[in-house]
Amino acid sequence: MPEPVAYLNGQFLPQSQLTVSPFDVGFVQGVTVAEQLRTFGGRLFELEKHLARLQRSLEIIGVDPGLTMAEIGVNANELVRLNHRQLDSADDLGLTIFITPGPYSSFAMSAGRIGPTIGMHTQPLAFHLWNKKYEQGESLVPTEYRQVPNDCWPVELKCRSRMHYYLADMRAQKIEPGARALMLDHEGFVTEASTANLLIYKKDAGIVSPPKEKILPGVSMSVLEQLARELGLEVSQRDLRIEDVAAADEVLLCSTSPCVWPVTRLAGRAIGDGKRGPIASQLLKAWSERVGFDIEAQSHRFAVRTATAQ
Repeated sequence: MPEPVAYLNGQFLPQSQLTVSPFDVGFVQGVTVAEQLRTFGGRLFELEKHLARLQRSLEIIGVDPGLTMAEIGVNANELVRLNHRQLDSADDLGLTIFITPGPYSSFAMSAGRIGPTIGMHTQPLAFHLWNKKYEQGESLVPTEYRQVPNDCWPVELKCRSRMHYYLADMRAQKIEPGARALMLDHEGFVTEASTANLLIYKKDAGIVSPPKEKILPGVSMSVLEQLARELGLEVSQRDLRIEDVAAADEVLLCSTSPCVWPVTRLAGRAIGDGKRGPIASQLLKAWSERVGFDIEAQSHRFAVRTATAQ
């Protein structure tokens, strides 16, 4: 099978040649902004919204990538076109876009180049990581590790500096194998799960999220809220405590690749009856209708890929 293609600083090249220099500030200081997208039917989903968020992240860190967002979008679509044809036509890709300021000032002479680093790569979606969670649900555990405060960097900055996620997930898995972390802020309010937005459903309140000014503006969450309104559900936001999550009728996670799935356990206890609820099922069905095929069925089909379908 041909090697997938990647993109680096204006060139398409074999993915094995996609490298970031150890002299790059993205490696030295972790200063990397990134967007993670997925395809549906080989087409990137909500590309414009992801590019708009990428643009805002670049503005925050003061980096001009030397390309317009439209030009980055063109290259992203071409990369997906080149690599999706190596998959089964019903399979899909994840796309990562990352940008750093370029060489670290102390190492600039060793780096051999100047200017920002712009990279993109794709990978077959790792359906095996979440295909069973549509039905079984996720288990969340709060830990002592907190979300990065907004006065450290703006919450709207989508960046790769995620040591707090790593430590929190490692701790959560020690407490309950297979669980992931529920992130709280320094006042004890719920913000998100590691790498996923969190929302609760209450029969008397509809869909409720933490306040938008306290969480990363999730592209998938905006899709979920639109679908919820189309289903006639009220959508609101307010501060949430762990007790609010525990007492919810349903708890939902949403992120780019899995889209939306339920949380069925919190801190070792079942949420509701511990099973996927009707709202999670309705939202997943609505999302599937929006993209034109059954998202859950696709995840089961490609959770294990054959050598010829990769």
